[in-house]
Amino acid sequence: MTPAGKLRGLLATGGMVRAPGVYDGITAKLAEQAGFSALYMTGAGTSMARGFPDLGLLTLTEMAANASMIARATGLPLIADADTGYGNELNVTRTVQEYERGGVAGLHIEDQVAPKRCGHLDGKELVPREEFVAKMRAAVAARRDPDFVIIARTDARGVLGLDEAVARANAALEAGADVAFVEAAASMEEVEAIPRRVKGRCLLNIVVAGKTPDIGLGEAEALGYRIAIMPSLLLSTVMNACDAVLKTVRETDRPTSSAGQAPVSARFARFGADEWGALRTRFRSEPVV
Repeated sequence: MTPAGKLRGLLATGGMVRAPGVYDGITAKLAEQAGFSALYMTGAGTSMARGFPDLGLLTLTEMAANASMIARATGLPLIADADTGYGNELNVTRTVQEYERGGVAGLHIEDQVAPKRCGHLDGKELVPREEFVAKMRAAVAARRDPDFVIIARTDARGVLGLDEAVARANAALEAGADVAFVEAAASMEEVEAIPRRVKGRCLLNIVVAGKTPDIGLGEAEALGYRIAIMPSLLLSTVMNACDAVLKTVRETDRPTSSAGQAPVSARFARFGADEWGALRTRFRSEPVV
């Protein structure tokens, strides 16, 4: 089954897909080993891992390459951030093809003006609704695998209000998008209203210290959301942990103690060292000494 087919299968079960945000092979492997059934490639994490803020500074080539690497690192279906589609309908067409070729299961494209901004920042600008819908039509037409999931993200809530955001989400669904992603609901009332007012599957973006109130995954599922992504779950945790350990080393002048830590071999084993190690001797007539 293709990655897209796996994601379609999860959506068909009736439960909510829970996808932690990952941005490299380490976070992808850890999320897979933790027992999650799907992953989400965060654009913010991808950008920050390259030393940039989430302000639309990465190109299609950079984003697609990272998505392909993450898809290759695990057997889980990957939903990936595709920003604005990197241009007009022509660029959206290539974006879908590149992501699909890289083994991604689905992507979301938004209605911001390029260069975009993180959905939980102020100062966003939007393209006209008609332009957004045209991009959705192009995305749907571009996929080769009919299971590839097209997610329409609108950032209209923070610019034009919830009514326009819902209208754009419904227009995108009518154009063939599989899932609607109304970004940055500002209250629990709005979080509850979106799946009632949107005429199709809805995605909820849960961002640490973002504009949307904290909510439990079970609660979101009960409200009718079909996908929950958690883009900052690991990113914020990693930043906090790194800040803490670096501060300790600076203050004590001593690296982290080895006591109670997994040995190097165990860390490598979590990334397939045993399987790769077996290849060292598999094709030789004499064992390596």
